[in-house]
Amino acid sequence: MHLKVTLPTKILVDQPVIKVIAEAENGAFCLLPRHVDYVTALAPGILMFDSPEGQTHVLAVDSGLLVKQGDGVLVATRHAIQGEDLQSLRELVDQQFRILDDQERQTRSSLAKLEASMARLFLNLS
Repeated sequence: MHLKVTLPTKILVDQPVIKVIAEAENGAFCLLPRHVDYVTALAPGILMFDSPEGQTHVLAVDSGLLVKQGDGVLVATRHAIQGEDLQSLRELVDQQFRILDDQERQTRSSLAKLEASMARLFLNLS
């Protein structure tokens, strides 16, 4: 099989695999080379895949779509992070959440300043 994981801005994974394990809304599943063609919406969680060399790779994925057609498996998601193992992946996800929290905090602060400025301008108009 050939796995391709795409994000809006780049292709994260594009390589041959022998097994893909993911999680849909109704539970986890495993795709092997002779699996029937399959389409599902992915739940946020872990996507694991084994390379032909026997290495297991892990990705944290946001919700997305998985399509298995023939020997190709295509995953389209908005956010995904690749790690060496589950522990390093957890640390990367925690770090990414901290970055997003800081960005949200800065955005809320900027928006509050903009609202206060607009209110002052309206008061000065009268």
